[in-house]
Amino acid sequence: MEICPVTLATVGDVVPLFNAYREFYGQPSDLKQAEQFLKERLNKRESVIFLAYLDAQPVGFVQLYPIFSSVAMKKAFILNDLFVTEHARKQGVAQDLIEQCYSYCIQNDARYIGLETATDNVRAQKLYEKLGMKIDDGVFHYIKYW
Repeated sequence: MEICPVTLATVGDVVPLFNAYREFYGQPSDLKQAEQFLKERLNKRESVIFLAYLDAQPVGFVQLYPIFSSVAMKKAFILNDLFVTEHARKQGVAQDLIEQCYSYCIQNDARYIGLETATDNVRAQKLYEKLGMKIDDGVFHYIKYW
């Protein structure tokens, strides 16, 4: 397996996976808009994307969004998107992608990496816990959707 940062030159490799990820969450397929969205994130340096290849084929990706911790006066990251194609699951792809994120965060002196997942996504929760993540029960997260 090879994990590489996505650049504007390689963004085309991640677009079908990003589109499939969105479809998984009930969104309509839109490859053109997906590519535009990802290019904009990369152009503006608003996200970091890592892409996993098995046998030179893209099979999974993870996307980090930077935020900041005012208290620690450091950068932090939200692991916002993680997706592995069905045929590549249970081969360690998701684990390797998350570990790549950990390495990136450490190299960039980040305060923390956080994520959210559905309460019924038990399989993902087990992976996150296996990799040392813990539920932060010391805070409430509030959200308002538009």
